[in-house]
Amino acid sequence: MFESNTGGSGSGLDPKRIASLTESQQEIYRNRTGASAAEYQRAVKVMPGGVPSSFQMMDPWPVYLTEGKGSQVWDVDGNQYTDFHAGFGVMVIGHANPMIGEAVKARIDQSTHFAAPTNDSIVVAEELKRRFGLPHWRFINSGTEATMDAVHLARGATGRDMILKVEGSYHGHHDAVMVSVAPPLDQIGTRENPIAVPYGEGTPRALTDLTHTVPFNNIDALKAVLGKIGDQVAGMIIEPAMMNINIIPPKDGYLEAVRELTAQYGIKLIFDEVKTGATMSHGGATGYYGVTPDMITLAKATCGGYPGGSIGMSDEVAQLVEDDRVKQYGTFNGNPLVMAAAEAALTKVLTEEAYVELNEKNEYLKGRCQEIIDKYGLPAYTEGIGAKGCVIFSPERIYEYRDYAEYVDAELSTLGWLYHMNHGIFMTPGVEEEWTLSVAHSQADLDNYAGAFEAFAQDVTA
Repeated sequence: MFESNTGGSGSGLDPKRIASLTESQQEIYRNRTGASAAEYQRAVKVMPGGVPSSFQMMDPWPVYLTEGKGSQVWDVDGNQYTDFHAGFGVMVIGHANPMIGEAVKARIDQSTHFAAPTNDSIVVAEELKRRFGLPHWRFINSGTEATMDAVHLARGATGRDMILKVEGSYHGHHDAVMVSVAPPLDQIGTRENPIAVPYGEGTPRALTDLTHTVPFNNIDALKAVLGKIGDQVAGMIIEPAMMNINIIPPKDGYLEAVRELTAQYGIKLIFDEVKTGATMSHGGATGYYGVTPDMITLAKATCGGYPGGSIGMSDEVAQLVEDDRVKQYGTFNGNPLVMAAAEAALTKVLTEEAYVELNEKNEYLKGRCQEIIDKYGLPAYTEGIGAKGCVIFSPERIYEYRDYAEYVDAELSTLGWLYHMNHGIFMTPGVEEEWTLSVAHSQADLDNYAGAFEAFAQDVTA
């Protein structure tokens, strides 16, 4: 999605070699994706950038996929890849999972839409309550809608207008959170006095001025900001573990301190678990870290590969919806196809046992990659939790966005992505993304990933 501000020259490796390898790998990519190039030429005439979503854009063109089964996907050129992209983390269940397919096919025969509640929505809400602890749930159609509703509810609950978010976090594309997603370092002020920067054009400054920012993992900075505006802030939205700038877990005690400070100032705490919710553990980051917010937003992997999401609420917050003081509407909310897929995913596929296996796979892959890093002396380290992991191309451990923007090497990250794609490993485009494992990934799949990474490491350090 975003680009770091650094390049290969800061890695200690030969920048000319990195540039040469990048050029040769780009040529391989172009030669093996000719049909995708042709599709791109068609698509760019009718879709900006040739893609349905800007996150799918890549140079020189995206790979257009045709099919997925289990851990494998195929493109229009007939190339087969092991999928570590997983649709930005959605497909933890694996492609064409038969349990999901059977549930959805059965529902299709009973009609695909009512704009009325079905039994499935009750079952899913009960399961989310059991897994995440919050007592009340409503359904929406995407992560963006989930965080948008959470912002409305925080403002309704407090009578305040300001929102606080973490620098470098992406919470969807509504006005309140399109702020300091990937801001230039020279524009964001100090950690104790950060300056919020709008993300892209098209949002009135009057709206972005209502959103203030803080760095992640820095309680002193949060205290400083809240000391100035704490009594004006309606809600603080935060990923419990940052997953849009590689993966950055919270420091010990950080989330507990955030919970305490927000409660002290009467601020509603929102955990954005769109990425972490069904990938980190059976109870998401909320269960993993043992800190309970006022609201949890979910989407992606919780809906079994279908476009849906949900928002969990405390009793107090839910009363605002119950009384219709905060309007929470949507024609497709609780759509029966999505609810059938979510029920199957949450109750039949992503069981507690499944998370044990996913974590074991992740630890194995992280270990293999770390061995390669150590063997070849790469300026990098591995990070990961649950089904998600990554290699972070930084000589220093990063704890927040400012570290990421300063240390993460964009050129090495891009080259690593090219090596994986050209070795049959389908990876998320972008410097900052991570792998997502599925229940379908095999030991051979993990070893193939490590093999592609070692081919990169061997060549780049030769």
